[in-house]
Amino acid sequence: MPAILKNRRIRSNGFQLAFVGSILLMIVVFVTTAQTNLAAQGLTSGFGFLQQSTGWRISFSLFEYSTSSPYWHAILVGVLNSLFLGAITLPVATILGIAVGVMRTSGNGMAELIGASFVEIFRNIPLILQLLFWYTLLLALPSPREATQLFGGVVFTGRGVYVPGLNVTAGSVFLSALILLSAFGAAIILRSKRWSQIDGPYPIRERRLLIAVAVVAAVVAMWLGRIPETSLVSIPVQKGLNFKEGIRISPELMACVIAISIYGAAYIAEIVRAGFNAVPKGQSEAGHALGLTGWQIFSRVRLPLAIRIVMPTLINQFVWLFKATTVGIAISFTDFFMVVSTAINQSGQTLELIGILMGGFLIINYSIAWVLNRVNDAIKLKGTQLRI
Repeated sequence: MPAILKNRRIRSNGFQLAFVGSILLMIVVFVTTAQTNLAAQGLTSGFGFLQQSTGWRISFSLFEYSTSSPYWHAILVGVLNSLFLGAITLPVATILGIAVGVMRTSGNGMAELIGASFVEIFRNIPLILQLLFWYTLLLALPSPREATQLFGGVVFTGRGVYVPGLNVTAGSVFLSALILLSAFGAAIILRSKRWSQIDGPYPIRERRLLIAVAVVAAVVAMWLGRIPETSLVSIPVQKGLNFKEGIRISPELMACVIAISIYGAAYIAEIVRAGFNAVPKGQSEAGHALGLTGWQIFSRVRLPLAIRIVMPTLINQFVWLFKATTVGIAISFTDFFMVVSTAINQSGQTLELIGILMGGFLIINYSIAWVLNRVNDAIKLKGTQLRI
Protein backbone atom coordinates (compact mmCIF):
# COMPACT_ATOMS: atom_id res chain seq x y z
CA MET A 1 0.00 0.00 0.00
CA PRO A 2 2.70 2.59 0.86
CA ALA A 3 4.42 1.75 -2.41
CA ILE A 4 1.24 2.54 -4.33
CA LEU A 5 0.82 5.87 -2.53
CA LYS A 6 4.37 6.83 -3.49
CA ASN A 7 3.50 6.52 -7.18
CA ARG A 8 2.95 10.06 -8.46
CA ARG A 9 0.68 9.02 -11.33
CA ILE A 10 -1.59 6.97 -9.04
CA ARG A 11 -1.81 9.82 -6.55
CA SER A 12 -2.63 12.31 -9.30
CA ASN A 13 -5.38 10.09 -10.75
CA GLY A 14 -6.73 9.44 -7.27
CA PHE A 15 -7.00 13.14 -6.48
CA GLN A 16 -8.76 13.78 -9.78
CA LEU A 17 -11.24 10.96 -9.18
CA ALA A 18 -11.89 12.24 -5.66
CA PHE A 19 -12.50 15.76 -6.99
CA VAL A 20 -14.91 14.60 -9.71
CA GLY A 21 -16.65 12.28 -7.25
CA SER A 22 -17.17 15.10 -4.75
CA ILE A 23 -18.75 17.27 -7.45
CA LEU A 24 -21.09 14.45 -8.51
CA LEU A 25 -22.00 13.84 -4.86
CA MET A 26 -22.82 17.53 -4.39
CA ILE A 27 -25.06 17.45 -7.47
CA VAL A 28 -26.89 14.34 -6.21
CA VAL A 29 -27.37 15.90 -2.77
CA PHE A 30 -28.60 19.15 -4.34
CA VAL A 31 -31.13 17.39 -6.60
CA THR A 32 -32.37 15.14 -3.81
CA THR A 33 -32.78 18.06 -1.41
CA ALA A 34 -34.60 20.11 -4.05
CA GLN A 35 -37.01 17.27 -4.80
CA THR A 36 -37.70 16.78 -1.08
CA ASN A 37 -38.39 20.49 -0.54
CA LEU A 38 -40.63 20.67 -3.61
CA ALA A 39 -42.60 17.62 -2.46
CA ALA A 40 -43.02 19.14 1.02
CA GLN A 41 -44.52 22.27 -0.57
CA GLY A 42 -46.81 20.27 -2.83
CA LEU A 43 -44.92 21.23 -6.00
CA THR A 44 -44.11 18.74 -8.73
CA SER A 45 -40.92 18.92 -10.75
CA GLY A 46 -40.73 18.49 -14.50
CA PHE A 47 -41.68 20.44 -17.60
CA GLY A 48 -45.34 19.46 -17.87
CA PHE A 49 -46.37 22.97 -16.81
CA LEU A 50 -45.20 24.28 -20.20
CA GLN A 51 -48.48 23.04 -21.69
CA GLN A 52 -50.63 24.95 -19.19
CA SER A 53 -52.15 28.33 -20.07
CA THR A 54 -50.40 31.36 -18.61
CA GLY A 55 -53.37 33.61 -17.84
CA TRP A 56 -51.41 36.86 -18.21
CA ARG A 57 -50.98 39.35 -21.03
CA ILE A 58 -47.80 40.33 -22.85
CA SER A 59 -47.64 43.94 -24.01
CA PHE A 60 -45.26 43.40 -26.93
CA SER A 61 -45.13 40.33 -29.15
CA LEU A 62 -43.89 39.70 -32.67
CA PHE A 63 -46.66 37.15 -33.29
CA GLU A 64 -50.12 36.37 -31.95
CA TYR A 65 -50.38 35.73 -28.22
CA SER A 66 -53.34 35.58 -25.79
CA THR A 67 -53.92 34.86 -22.11
CA SER A 68 -54.91 31.30 -22.97
CA SER A 69 -51.54 30.58 -24.62
CA PRO A 70 -49.32 27.97 -22.88
CA TYR A 71 -46.12 28.73 -21.02
CA TRP A 72 -43.91 27.51 -23.87
CA HIS A 73 -45.63 30.00 -26.15
CA ALA A 74 -44.91 32.87 -23.72
CA ILE A 75 -41.27 31.80 -23.39
CA LEU A 76 -40.95 31.75 -27.18
CA VAL A 77 -42.36 35.28 -27.29
CA GLY A 78 -39.74 36.39 -24.77
CA VAL A 79 -36.89 34.77 -26.70
CA LEU A 80 -37.95 36.40 -29.97
CA ASN A 81 -38.38 39.78 -28.26
CA SER A 82 -34.82 39.55 -26.88
CA LEU A 83 -33.47 38.50 -30.29
CA PHE A 84 -35.39 41.34 -31.94
CA LEU A 85 -33.99 43.87 -29.47
CA GLY A 86 -30.46 42.49 -29.95
CA ALA A 87 -30.82 42.54 -33.74
CA ILE A 88 -31.53 46.28 -33.54
CA THR A 89 -29.16 47.42 -30.80
CA LEU A 90 -26.02 45.55 -31.89
CA PRO A 91 -25.85 47.05 -35.42
CA VAL A 92 -26.86 50.52 -34.21
CA ALA A 93 -24.26 50.46 -31.43
CA THR A 94 -21.62 49.24 -33.89
CA ILE A 95 -22.29 51.97 -36.47
CA LEU A 96 -22.47 54.69 -33.84
CA GLY A 97 -19.38 53.36 -32.05
CA ILE A 98 -17.33 53.30 -35.26
CA ALA A 99 -18.43 56.86 -36.05
CA VAL A 100 -17.40 58.09 -32.60
CA GLY A 101 -14.13 56.14 -32.80
CA VAL A 102 -13.33 57.78 -36.13
CA MET A 103 -14.09 61.20 -34.63
CA ARG A 104 -11.68 60.54 -31.76
CA THR A 105 -8.84 59.74 -34.18
CA SER A 106 -9.70 62.26 -36.91
CA GLY A 107 -7.17 64.90 -35.86
CA ASN A 108 -9.91 67.55 -35.84
CA GLY A 109 -10.05 69.24 -32.44
CA MET A 110 -13.81 69.79 -32.36
CA ALA A 111 -14.61 66.25 -33.55
CA GLU A 112 -12.24 64.75 -30.99
CA LEU A 113 -13.84 66.83 -28.23
CA ILE A 114 -17.34 65.71 -29.21
CA GLY A 115 -16.24 62.08 -29.42
CA ALA A 116 -14.45 62.19 -26.07
CA SER A 117 -17.44 63.87 -24.40
CA PHE A 118 -19.79 61.20 -25.79
CA VAL A 119 -17.62 58.39 -24.44
CA GLU A 120 -16.99 59.92 -21.03
CA ILE A 121 -20.66 60.76 -20.46
CA PHE A 122 -22.41 57.60 -21.61
CA ARG A 123 -19.72 55.15 -20.52
CA ASN A 124 -19.68 56.39 -16.91
CA ILE A 125 -23.45 56.53 -16.28
CA PRO A 126 -25.00 53.15 -15.32
CA LEU A 127 -27.03 51.54 -18.08
CA ILE A 128 -30.17 51.14 -15.97
CA LEU A 129 -30.06 54.85 -15.08
CA GLN A 130 -29.80 55.79 -18.76
CA LEU A 131 -32.69 53.44 -19.51
CA LEU A 132 -34.92 55.10 -16.91
CA PHE A 133 -33.95 58.55 -18.22
CA TRP A 134 -34.89 57.78 -21.82
CA TYR A 135 -38.07 55.98 -20.76
CA THR A 136 -39.20 58.98 -18.68
CA LEU A 137 -38.36 61.32 -21.55
CA LEU A 138 -40.40 59.26 -24.02
CA LEU A 139 -43.41 59.13 -21.70
CA ALA A 140 -43.27 62.94 -21.45
CA LEU A 141 -43.90 63.37 -25.18
CA PRO A 142 -47.24 64.93 -26.26
CA SER A 143 -50.43 62.88 -26.29
CA PRO A 144 -51.69 61.58 -29.67
CA ARG A 145 -54.21 64.44 -29.90
CA GLU A 146 -51.47 67.07 -29.50
CA ALA A 147 -48.73 65.33 -31.50
CA THR A 148 -47.63 66.65 -34.88
CA GLN A 149 -47.09 64.28 -37.79
CA LEU A 150 -43.60 64.74 -39.18
CA PHE A 151 -42.28 64.16 -42.69
CA GLY A 152 -42.87 60.61 -43.88
CA GLY A 153 -45.74 59.97 -41.50
CA VAL A 154 -43.60 59.61 -38.35
CA VAL A 155 -45.33 60.67 -35.12
CA PHE A 156 -43.75 60.94 -31.64
CA THR A 157 -46.26 60.54 -28.80
CA GLY A 158 -46.22 59.53 -25.16
CA ARG A 159 -47.90 56.27 -26.14
CA GLY A 160 -45.19 55.34 -28.57
CA VAL A 161 -43.63 56.27 -31.88
CA TYR A 162 -45.79 55.65 -34.95
CA VAL A 163 -44.00 55.00 -38.23
CA PRO A 164 -45.13 53.83 -41.68
CA GLY A 165 -45.23 50.06 -42.06
CA LEU A 166 -45.95 47.30 -44.54
CA ASN A 167 -49.13 45.25 -44.61
CA VAL A 168 -47.31 41.96 -44.96
CA THR A 169 -47.27 38.73 -42.98
CA ALA A 170 -44.66 37.98 -40.34
CA GLY A 171 -43.49 34.95 -42.34
CA SER A 172 -42.60 37.08 -45.36
CA VAL A 173 -40.63 39.49 -43.17
CA PHE A 174 -38.71 36.58 -41.65
CA LEU A 175 -38.03 35.10 -45.10
CA SER A 176 -36.78 38.43 -46.44
CA ALA A 177 -34.47 38.91 -43.46
CA LEU A 178 -33.16 35.36 -43.88
CA ILE A 179 -32.41 35.98 -47.57
CA LEU A 180 -30.51 39.19 -46.82
CA LEU A 181 -28.52 37.63 -43.97
CA SER A 182 -27.61 34.63 -46.13
CA ALA A 183 -26.44 36.92 -48.91
CA PHE A 184 -24.35 38.93 -46.44
CA GLY A 185 -22.74 35.74 -45.13
CA ALA A 186 -22.00 34.54 -48.65
CA ALA A 187 -20.45 37.93 -49.50
CA ILE A 188 -18.15 37.61 -46.47
CA ILE A 189 -17.05 34.18 -47.68
CA LEU A 190 -16.38 35.53 -51.18
CA ARG A 191 -14.35 38.31 -49.60
CA SER A 192 -12.15 35.87 -47.70
CA LYS A 193 -8.57 35.17 -48.72
CA ARG A 194 -9.33 31.54 -49.40
CA TRP A 195 -11.71 32.39 -52.26
CA SER A 196 -9.50 35.18 -53.58
CA GLN A 197 -6.69 32.70 -54.15
CA ILE A 198 -8.99 30.57 -56.31
CA ASP A 199 -10.99 33.13 -58.26
CA GLY A 200 -8.55 35.99 -58.48
CA PRO A 201 -8.27 39.12 -56.37
CA TYR A 202 -11.54 39.85 -54.55
CA PRO A 203 -14.49 39.01 -56.88
CA ILE A 204 -16.26 42.36 -56.40
CA ARG A 205 -18.59 41.88 -59.37
CA GLU A 206 -19.83 38.51 -58.09
CA ARG A 207 -20.47 39.91 -54.61
CA ARG A 208 -22.39 42.89 -55.96
CA LEU A 209 -24.48 40.63 -58.16
CA LEU A 210 -25.20 38.35 -55.21
CA ILE A 211 -26.36 41.25 -53.04
CA ALA A 212 -28.51 42.68 -55.85
CA VAL A 213 -30.22 39.31 -56.41
CA ALA A 214 -30.80 38.97 -52.66
CA VAL A 215 -32.41 42.42 -52.45
CA VAL A 216 -34.73 41.62 -55.38
CA ALA A 217 -35.65 38.25 -53.83
CA ALA A 218 -36.38 39.94 -50.48
CA VAL A 219 -38.64 42.50 -52.16
CA VAL A 220 -40.49 39.75 -54.05
CA ALA A 221 -40.97 37.79 -50.81
CA MET A 222 -42.44 40.87 -49.13
CA TRP A 223 -44.73 41.51 -52.08
CA LEU A 224 -45.99 37.93 -52.12
CA GLY A 225 -46.63 38.12 -48.38
CA ARG A 226 -48.86 41.17 -48.65
CA ILE A 227 -52.10 40.95 -46.66
CA PRO A 228 -55.04 40.66 -49.12
CA GLU A 229 -57.25 43.69 -49.78
CA THR A 230 -54.79 46.14 -48.22
CA SER A 231 -52.29 48.60 -49.57
CA LEU A 232 -48.66 47.60 -49.37
CA VAL A 233 -47.64 50.66 -47.32
CA SER A 234 -49.55 51.60 -44.17
CA ILE A 235 -49.34 55.27 -43.04
CA PRO A 236 -50.32 56.30 -39.48
CA VAL A 237 -53.63 58.22 -39.47
CA GLN A 238 -55.11 60.05 -36.50
CA LYS A 239 -58.53 58.68 -35.57
CA GLY A 240 -60.17 59.82 -32.38
CA LEU A 241 -57.78 59.88 -29.43
CA ASN A 242 -55.08 57.78 -31.06
CA PHE A 243 -53.31 56.95 -34.30
CA LYS A 244 -54.34 53.99 -36.42
CA GLU A 245 -52.51 52.07 -39.13
CA GLY A 246 -48.74 52.07 -39.44
CA ILE A 247 -46.46 50.51 -36.84
CA ARG A 248 -46.45 51.54 -33.19
CA ILE A 249 -43.07 51.31 -31.42
CA SER A 250 -43.78 51.12 -27.70
CA PRO A 251 -41.92 53.47 -25.31
CA GLU A 252 -40.42 50.41 -23.58
CA LEU A 253 -38.87 49.09 -26.78
CA MET A 254 -37.71 52.52 -27.92
CA ALA A 255 -36.10 53.29 -24.55
CA CYS A 256 -34.25 49.94 -24.56
CA VAL A 257 -32.98 50.52 -28.10
CA ILE A 258 -31.73 54.04 -27.35
CA ALA A 259 -30.13 53.24 -23.99
CA ILE A 260 -28.41 49.99 -24.96
CA SER A 261 -27.23 51.34 -28.33
CA ILE A 262 -25.70 54.49 -26.87
CA TYR A 263 -24.17 52.69 -23.89
CA GLY A 264 -22.68 49.98 -26.11
CA ALA A 265 -21.46 52.55 -28.66
CA ALA A 266 -19.38 54.29 -25.96
CA TYR A 267 -17.44 51.07 -25.35
CA ILE A 268 -17.20 50.13 -29.02
CA ALA A 269 -15.85 53.61 -29.80
CA GLU A 270 -12.92 53.05 -27.45
CA ILE A 271 -12.26 49.62 -28.96
CA VAL A 272 -12.28 51.10 -32.48
CA ARG A 273 -10.05 53.99 -31.38
CA ALA A 274 -7.52 51.50 -30.03
CA GLY A 275 -7.65 49.66 -33.37
CA PHE A 276 -6.94 52.83 -35.36
CA ASN A 277 -4.05 53.74 -33.06
CA ALA A 278 -2.60 50.24 -33.51
CA VAL A 279 -2.35 50.65 -37.30
CA PRO A 280 1.22 51.79 -38.08
CA LYS A 281 1.51 55.26 -39.59
CA GLY A 282 3.65 53.75 -42.31
CA GLN A 283 0.51 52.23 -43.84
CA SER A 284 -1.04 55.68 -44.33
CA GLU A 285 2.23 57.09 -45.57
CA ALA A 286 2.45 54.28 -48.13
CA GLY A 287 -1.06 55.17 -49.30
CA HIS A 288 -0.07 58.81 -49.74
CA ALA A 289 3.00 57.71 -51.69
CA LEU A 290 0.77 55.71 -54.03
CA GLY A 291 -1.42 58.75 -54.67
CA LEU A 292 -4.47 57.63 -52.71
CA THR A 293 -6.88 60.25 -51.42
CA GLY A 294 -7.64 60.68 -47.74
CA TRP A 295 -10.93 58.78 -48.05
CA GLN A 296 -9.28 55.95 -49.99
CA ILE A 297 -6.59 55.60 -47.31
CA PHE A 298 -9.25 55.51 -44.59
CA SER A 299 -11.66 53.10 -46.32
CA ARG A 300 -9.11 50.78 -47.93
CA VAL A 301 -6.18 50.86 -45.51
CA ARG A 302 -6.86 52.12 -41.99
CA LEU A 303 -10.44 50.89 -41.44
CA PRO A 304 -9.93 47.30 -42.73
CA LEU A 305 -6.74 46.89 -40.70
CA ALA A 306 -8.33 48.38 -37.57
CA ILE A 307 -11.37 46.08 -37.83
CA ARG A 308 -9.09 43.05 -38.18
CA ILE A 309 -7.16 44.11 -35.10
CA VAL A 310 -10.17 44.71 -32.82
CA MET A 311 -12.49 41.97 -34.10
CA PRO A 312 -11.81 39.51 -31.21
CA THR A 313 -12.49 42.26 -28.67
CA LEU A 314 -15.63 43.32 -30.53
CA ILE A 315 -16.94 39.76 -30.40
CA ASN A 316 -16.67 39.79 -26.62
CA GLN A 317 -18.38 43.20 -26.53
CA PHE A 318 -21.27 41.98 -28.69
CA VAL A 319 -21.88 39.02 -26.38
CA TRP A 320 -21.85 41.34 -23.37
CA LEU A 321 -24.17 43.79 -25.13
CA PHE A 322 -26.76 41.12 -25.84
CA LYS A 323 -26.75 40.09 -22.17
CA ALA A 324 -27.40 43.76 -21.34
CA THR A 325 -30.85 43.48 -22.98
CA THR A 326 -32.09 41.97 -19.72
CA VAL A 327 -32.26 45.48 -18.18
CA GLY A 328 -35.57 45.88 -20.02
CA ILE A 329 -37.28 44.26 -17.04
CA ALA A 330 -36.80 47.56 -15.17
CA ILE A 331 -39.38 49.26 -17.45
CA SER A 332 -41.56 46.17 -18.06
CA PHE A 333 -40.28 45.30 -21.51
CA THR A 334 -41.33 41.70 -22.05
CA ASP A 335 -38.03 40.14 -23.00
CA PHE A 336 -36.81 36.60 -22.26
CA PHE A 337 -35.75 37.47 -18.71
CA MET A 338 -39.02 39.16 -17.77
CA VAL A 339 -41.20 36.39 -19.22
CA VAL A 340 -39.28 33.76 -17.26
CA SER A 341 -39.45 35.87 -14.09
CA THR A 342 -43.22 36.23 -14.46
CA ALA A 343 -43.57 32.52 -15.18
CA ILE A 344 -41.65 31.69 -11.99
CA ASN A 345 -44.03 33.82 -9.93
CA GLN A 346 -47.09 32.30 -11.57
CA SER A 347 -46.13 28.62 -11.75
CA GLY A 348 -43.58 28.16 -8.97
CA GLN A 349 -41.39 25.99 -11.25
CA THR A 350 -38.25 27.90 -10.29
CA LEU A 351 -35.56 25.36 -11.08
CA GLU A 352 -36.98 24.38 -14.46
CA LEU A 353 -37.49 27.97 -15.60
CA ILE A 354 -34.08 29.13 -14.41
CA GLY A 355 -32.60 26.19 -16.30
CA ILE A 356 -34.49 27.27 -19.43
CA LEU A 357 -33.28 30.85 -18.96
CA MET A 358 -29.64 29.83 -18.51
CA GLY A 359 -29.75 27.36 -21.40
CA GLY A 360 -31.41 29.91 -23.70
CA PHE A 361 -28.82 32.60 -23.08
CA LEU A 362 -26.02 30.05 -23.37
CA ILE A 363 -27.25 28.96 -26.81
CA ILE A 364 -27.87 32.51 -28.05
CA ASN A 365 -24.55 33.95 -26.89
CA TYR A 366 -22.58 30.94 -28.09
CA SER A 367 -24.26 31.26 -31.51
CA ILE A 368 -23.35 34.97 -31.69
CA ALA A 369 -19.75 34.22 -30.79
CA TRP A 370 -19.55 31.30 -33.24
CA VAL A 371 -20.89 33.32 -36.19
CA LEU A 372 -18.64 36.30 -35.47
CA ASN A 373 -15.62 34.03 -35.03
CA ARG A 374 -16.31 32.63 -38.50
CA VAL A 375 -16.43 36.21 -39.81
CA ASN A 376 -13.13 36.90 -38.05
CA ASP A 377 -11.58 33.83 -39.68
CA ALA A 378 -12.79 35.03 -43.09
CA ILE A 379 -11.37 38.55 -42.88
CA LYS A 380 -8.16 38.08 -40.91
CA LEU A 381 -4.81 38.24 -42.64
CA LYS A 382 -3.02 34.93 -43.00
CA GLY A 383 0.60 34.01 -42.30
CA THR A 384 3.34 36.62 -42.64
CA GLN A 385 0.89 39.18 -44.01
CA LEU A 386 -0.13 39.85 -40.41
CA ARG A 387 3.14 41.75 -39.93
CA ILE A 388 1.93 45.19 -40.79
